[in-house]
Amino acid sequence: MGLLDWVIVVVPLALVIGMAFYSRRYARSVVDFLAAGRVAGRYVISVGDLASMLSVITLVAGSEQNYQTGYGIGFWNNIIAPVGVVMALTGFCTYRWRQTRCLSKGQFIEMRYGSRSFRVITATISTISEMVTNAIGPAIAANFFIYYLGLPHRIMICGINLPCYVIIVVMCLTLAMLIIWPAGRISLLVTDCLQGLLSYPIFVMIAGFILLKFSWGVDISPILWDRVPEQSFINPYDVAQLRDFNVFAIMVNLTNSVVNRASWIGNDTTNSGRTPHEQKMAGILGAWRNGFSFMTIMLLGLLVYVFMNSGNFSAHDSSNRFRVTNNELRKQLSSRVLDEVVENREDFARVNAAVAAIPPVRHITGKDAPLSQQNNLDTRYFKVVREELGDTPEARKNFQQYRTLYQQMMMPMVLRNILPAGMLGLFCLLMIMLLISTDDSRIFNAAGCIVQDMILPFMNRHLPQKTHLLLLRLTTLGVTIFFLLIALLFSQIDYINMFTTIMCAFWLGGAGPIMIFGLYSRFGNLTGAWCAIIFGSGSSLLGLIFQRNWADKIYPWLERNSWVEPLNTFLVTASSPFDPWIKWSMDPVKFPINSYEIFFISMILAISSYIIGSYLTYKPYDLDKLLHRGKYCDTPEEELAERKERWTLRTVFSKLIGITPEYSPGDKAIAWSVFGYVFIYQLVGTFAIVAIWNLFQPWPESWWNTYFLVVSLVVPCIIGTISTFWFMIGGTVDTFRLFRDLRKRVEDPNDNGQISVPGSEQ
Repeated sequence: MGLLDWVIVVVPLALVIGMAFYSRRYARSVVDFLAAGRVAGRYVISVGDLASMLSVITLVAGSEQNYQTGYGIGFWNNIIAPVGVVMALTGFCTYRWRQTRCLSKGQFIEMRYGSRSFRVITATISTISEMVTNAIGPAIAANFFIYYLGLPHRIMICGINLPCYVIIVVMCLTLAMLIIWPAGRISLLVTDCLQGLLSYPIFVMIAGFILLKFSWGVDISPILWDRVPEQSFINPYDVAQLRDFNVFAIMVNLTNSVVNRASWIGNDTTNSGRTPHEQKMAGILGAWRNGFSFMTIMLLGLLVYVFMNSGNFSAHDSSNRFRVTNNELRKQLSSRVLDEVVENREDFARVNAAVAAIPPVRHITGKDAPLSQQNNLDTRYFKVVREELGDTPEARKNFQQYRTLYQQMMMPMVLRNILPAGMLGLFCLLMIMLLISTDDSRIFNAAGCIVQDMILPFMNRHLPQKTHLLLLRLTTLGVTIFFLLIALLFSQIDYINMFTTIMCAFWLGGAGPIMIFGLYSRFGNLTGAWCAIIFGSGSSLLGLIFQRNWADKIYPWLERNSWVEPLNTFLVTASSPFDPWIKWSMDPVKFPINSYEIFFISMILAISSYIIGSYLTYKPYDLDKLLHRGKYCDTPEEELAERKERWTLRTVFSKLIGITPEYSPGDKAIAWSVFGYVFIYQLVGTFAIVAIWNLFQPWPESWWNTYFLVVSLVVPCIIGTISTFWFMIGGTVDTFRLFRDLRKRVEDPNDNGQISVPGSEQ
């Protein structure tokens, strides 16, 4: 990158850090530090959530997944979007959660189930799951910047040969601590909102660059159609043989989005809204906020796949307007990855020489054999590396690491070689902001959970505010060190989305019924909750252990004991009823049951065991007291929310989409616009009608081309441009209001998340 690119990066970054330290003056109490004083507005929450949700790891994982499955499979994701919007419109879980006034999910669990030990155990499971999952974020980001900036894997400083990876991870985590330390949730909300506002224009420019540089009809569409039958990258009715990220994975994500709606709640911005209604409106606004960012993820994956596979970019001729070919890029990428994963220098030189000898190829659409997941332009590189490394357990693990890094680092390598000056700096700035906003939020969430749910329950006195704030800051530092150790020691050997799925399943596998039935049922009790954790989280943990130790320990042991063939027969027979969506067979490199399948089994076990356990020991619970309803109302907002409208023809639709007496005319306009866009346009117009039409009369290629161009690119670009201005204005206004309300807020020293502390004021 040149001087202009570095100026583009440094100036906004300094502004973000300055805002974090400015926020320090407003963090006077525990509620300020943990929940921004519960006075945040909808826009600052919504824009901040975008920045904290969309991270380097999200973009890399999205590109990696889209490279394997294309965009036809995404058509079926239209089933998920309306479900998410219904939950946002109705405030499913988030509204009731805010009614509880809990500062953490552990506080809620102890209040709902009456067990301090269960609170600590669930907090431990969720924190370990969250921390290990999120700790690979700095690791992925460090590798991204090494490959994107062309940095060496090792660098000499004062005569000491240091890994560049370690230096970047330390810098990433230091930046995160600089944001968290001054004011906790306040500085996170403010800086995340600022970073979100800066990100929107960058999304627009990146989308514009891709659409201008790559022709849909010449570069994109032909290579997307060049696939074997049942592995289409465009036609959603021709995707039956796609493995891993297929229709079954969409079903799992849909189930997870409902079952685990409340499972991470509490240790994020869900405590920060000034009222439950404001919290709910932030979620509704997310329907407009998210579309453009996810389109950017899709476009980046599209760019990488098209450049790496189209014959137009395989040689230095008139059809290639970039300074590098995809053949050259594959060799550069392989060499860099091998240099990182193969420690023995002689082995590295041998394998690298074999890769360098692979002849260049120009894939001609319509003439050469179509591409597939099993046979594509990357396959020959994988084959050569696998053969040269050998077939020992250590070699299998090295190959796993090579293949994983090769697929993950393809995106930064492509962007580094095709983005012009200025755009290089803008994209680097975007990734740094997304890195900071994600790492700091997740470090802070884990630290809050540890303090509130693993330390406070054992305190026999009410903690003074200063002591509590110091404890939160020191715990944040400890979590940061844990992130550093995991990033340095933990190797990730699967697709990113697969890894995060199985790691999160350690908590989410059992958490769903505990949280949802805790908020919505009177029958749920401690026995059912224990059953959900044991069977749900337990099965996920077992699957994780098998995945991590398969190639180098478990499979070799099975080979030595002649168990491979019998187990293969069992797996094939067990999965055959679900073919082609689920296919199990023995593999020496990879555990045959993928993360989505393990996660689904865990959720089913958790729900079943929770219901059975609760009904066997049934005792009704008083939800009204927990939710401050009925005779327990003590604020005007709660009394307004208690007002019930009768079901009439005039109010039926309003009630179905969650409109209550709290809604202003502007709120109703937002709710109806979201309903119209998602249900009328997306669900009916671009999904249901198209799906039914193709059942009776399949569309030709040209129709699907037009469909994806308009629905996936043109419309999101228009909406994204409009929402950029909309959210920039709303986010700016809400940020100033947040500071004003924090200044006026009256502190309650007893409001710190502790329950029934002896000697405390009541």
